[in-house]
Amino acid sequence: QLQLVESGGGSVQPGGSLRLSCASSGFTLDVNAIGWFRQAPGKEREGVSCIGSVGGSTSYVDSVKGRFTISRDSAKNVVYLQMDSLKPEDTAVYYCAAGGAWSHCYPRAADFGSWGQGTQVTVSS
Repeated sequence: QLQLVESGGGSVQPGGSLRLSCASSGFTLDVNAIGWFRQAPGKEREGVSCIGSVGGSTSYVDSVKGRFTISRDSAKNVVYLQMDSLKPEDTAVYYCAAGGAWSHCYPRAADFGSWGQGTQVTVSS
């Protein structure tokens, strides 16, 4: 069964950067669309970004466009979420999840599975 593990979270000041990683052992991530999602305390889980299966497109929700970048490193079997210009409202637990063999995707949580355990991102001065 595909299992995903997130890493790279931490605490950062507003305007700072973090890079999250989503990795899997035993399964190549190139086959699947991979999405990033987040859940802040007291709020529902929301989509952030996703990347289609290798060679596919990327998509972002409006609140992170121009600040976050999703990418793949096929050699390392990792999907990254580079987060720049972080804001306090980006504070949440971030999760990655796997979709189907889609070239194009949108980060809608109901379409994704094999959720990781999450990594905490805190943006505060």
